[in-house]
This record gives sequence, structure tokens and C-alpha cells, in this order.
Amino acid sequence: MRRAPGRGGRALTYPEVGASLTEELPRGYRHQRDRVRLGTGRALFERSAAAVTGWELHRRAGVRPAPGTPPAAAGSDVDLTAALGPLVLRMSCRVVAVVDEPDRRGFAYGTLTGHPERGEEAFVVHRDADDAVWLEVVAFSRPGRWYTRLGGPLARAAQRAATRRYLRALVERPAAPLP
Repeated sequence: MRRAPGRGGRALTYPEVGASLTEELPRGYRHQRDRVRLGTGRALFERSAAAVTGWELHRRAGVRPAPGTPPAAAGSDVDLTAALGPLVLRMSCRVVAVVDEPDRRGFAYGTLTGHPERGEEAFVVHRDADDAVWLEVVAFSRPGRWYTRLGGPLARAAQRAATRRYLRALVERPAAPLP
């Protein structure tokens, strides 16, 4: 796993960098840990991992990276937009770690100054000993702006809905075959 170096400019909004890739999530945050079985096989694993690190998972879930955003790389910033009813949320994150192991690939990103939430989210595809391929989404967060504090239950519901969309994205439309 590669961790992101420190950077100038926009700052991360929380101190527990990389914690979404650990078993124990930090206290003082809402926690979410969900996974879905995608199927079996090395080819599915490779396609799904490419969809995660290339932002296709996000696009399918309705979270749009800025045009020209390169694949997830430790230390890179990504600007995302998502519709929440008639509102368009703008969210800036930094890829804080990349997982690149033979049977485990993905990344974690953390919130930057101005993001509606404070915390981190990880998206990891893994293949187990039985050849089953899984997508796991792990997050810890708390309100980062006045409107997410004010709309606490709505903000939590929106995050749960986004996670469900991420989990469905590769199940309902499997990643395209590799060239």
C-alpha cells in the first residue's frame, strides 16, 4: 500500500489519515462498512479493480470526477460533483492511499477543506481464496459544514444512499472486458 505524501494548498480535514483501510475505525465519527460479492475469477477482479481506480465506479454511482481526472494515485486531488435532488454538491478529496496487491486493489480518499463532510472513504476490490471477487466500501465521517450539521439525518441518509449506489454499480453493470 502506498500512502500519500503531505501537500501544500488544500488541507485534509481530519487527522486519522489511512484509517479507512484498517479494521478499527476512529472514534467520534459515523462508521460505514459494506461489501458486495461481484462474482468470481481473475478477469472480473482485474476489470472491477480498473473500474474502481479509474473512477468508473464513481461515475456509475452518479458521482462525477472533473473531466480529465487521472486514475487514483496517492497524493492526487480529485474534485467531484454529485446531485442531491435539485442541489449539486461539490466535493474535493485527496487520494491518501492506494492498495495495489495481487488480490486486493483500490484506494482511500480523504476530505479536503470545503468538503461537506470530514473523514475518509475507501473503495477496495479483493479476490478471496475461493476466487470470489468482492467490492468493499468503508467510510468514517462527521459533518464538515454548517449545512451537514444542520441536516444531520439527511446527510447520513445521503451517504448511505451513495454507498448503496457504489455497491450496485459493479453488480448491475459488470465492468467491461479488458482490451
